[in-house]
Amino acid sequence: MNLTKAALACVMAYSSQLAKAYDTPDSSKQFAVTGPMETKLRAAILDSVEFLKLITLMDVDQIKGQVVSVGNTGIATGRSATGRFTTGQGVDGNDYELKETDSCAFVPWATLAVWANAGTEREFMRLMSENATMRFALDILRVGFNGTSAAATTDPVANPLGQDVNKGWHQLVKEKAPDQVMTDPIYFNPDETGVLAAGEYKTLDAIVTEIKLTLIPEQFRNDPRLVVLVGSDLIAAAQIKLMNQADKPTERVAAQMMDKSIGGLKAYTPPFFPGKRIVVTMLQNLHCYTQKGTRSRKSENVEDRKRWEDKYWRFEGYAVDEYLAYGAVDESAVNIGPKP
Repeated sequence: MNLTKAALACVMAYSSQLAKAYDTPDSSKQFAVTGPMETKLRAAILDSVEFLKLITLMDVDQIKGQVVSVGNTGIATGRSATGRFTTGQGVDGNDYELKETDSCAFVPWATLAVWANAGTEREFMRLMSENATMRFALDILRVGFNGTSAAATTDPVANPLGQDVNKGWHQLVKEKAPDQVMTDPIYFNPDETGVLAAGEYKTLDAIVTEIKLTLIPEQFRNDPRLVVLVGSDLIAAAQIKLMNQADKPTERVAAQMMDKSIGGLKAYTPPFFPGKRIVVTMLQNLHCYTQKGTRSRKSENVEDRKRWEDKYWRFEGYAVDEYLAYGAVDESAVNIGPKP
């Protein structure tokens, strides 16, 4: 189909409004995002996905450098006989490297026609803007949780979760602090009624407690900011067991709430988090950096592909502030069911 007259009028208005907002004569030509608009774009991306507000996103000046520590992971109180008491940040050798990152969020002509006919021009612009920023925002998490490498040319078919876009948080810990990630097989067996075998766990609480006691050092173990990230496969297996045996209202409530707190920690299942991975950490320990001044945008109607494309280019990458405050069971090690 062709772009309808109403849809064309709407996208032209959207393009004009975008150009005005970014103070550029033509938003269909590549333009730099600088100054206050750089801050506004970052804020729009944060607002698109609630979970992004819980981690650490910041701009940095260099493509390579030392991790920007938030400076609040260890004790800050004491005394010194020779002067004022201070402690170091403890991130020597903990560095980051940003990679060229190119995003494209598109809307097919057919969808543009529906949007144009479904509401006001203002509503159309909102849908267009949210489509772009949400796609960009979700990809930060998609790559952050699943990225294992940074290929010169990425393959979205072979790597639909952005595994080859950049090295994400879990991969960085596996490479830089491998002792923080359990890779020996474990078995989550909520149906077990007898004696558990070695490496077998009946509850997620037991697995989380094991991570805390064996992988998280004492200085972080009781930090109130610690949370647990749990994959949806594990949550589902645990809830199914509880729901099947719940014959009283209190047990049914427990089944519905168990994914909110596990092992005494607030629990999250973030977007695109691997289904069988478990991580204990502080959310602000997960960093995503963008090089200041590298953001650029382009928004255009591409007739050959019958769609409107919003493009976003920058240098971006991931870092972990404190490796010791990240303890995990790798998804490759987790089996759901009894130990053979």
